[in-house]
Amino acid sequence: MITLPLRILLVEDVETDVLLTIRHLNKIIESPHIKVVSNLDDCRKELINFVPDVVISDYNLPTCNGLEVLEITQATDNSVPFIFLTGAIEDEEMAANTILAGASGFVLKKDMNNLDEKLRPILKKIVFNMDSREELRERIRRNKIAVNQIHNYLDNIKMDNEEQKQNINKIRQNIEGLNFDDDAK
Repeated sequence: MITLPLRILLVEDVETDVLLTIRHLNKIIESPHIKVVSNLDDCRKELINFVPDVVISDYNLPTCNGLEVLEITQATDNSVPFIFLTGAIEDEEMAANTILAGASGFVLKKDMNNLDEKLRPILKKIVFNMDSREELRERIRRNKIAVNQIHNYLDNIKMDNEEQKQNINKIRQNIEGLNFDDDAK
């Protein structure tokens, strides 16, 4: 059992699949903290405010597809591992393309009955690659939330004049020049 409390963003629109996935995650992880969303807007908000350790996403969603979810995840934080949980990946070429696009792995929904067995090795690998010092992980997570919220705020500011635009661009450059991961070491 994974004893590290993982923060998981589950992108799924089918309620029975959500319940099954959560049940199997509870078999693998002692204290999972799971947020469930079913569309890109909610996914984007949770990536900014929840800052998950891993994203698990269906491939076919009503308003988008899993590759779009992967793109948003990578644009927000390209270090977040991403797992497809889907019935849509039926051929080897499509499976290879998801991995080439940046996914950490995929599990077919036809394996839902033994999902914990399929997810366990992927999640163990993710945990192995994570820094196991919880205090450091939490500090980095809080810093990422703050930076994400600042970027979101700056994106929504109405720039009335050239001086404001220049000042906001300077703020963005200063924020991007910071490396919170190095501060926490």
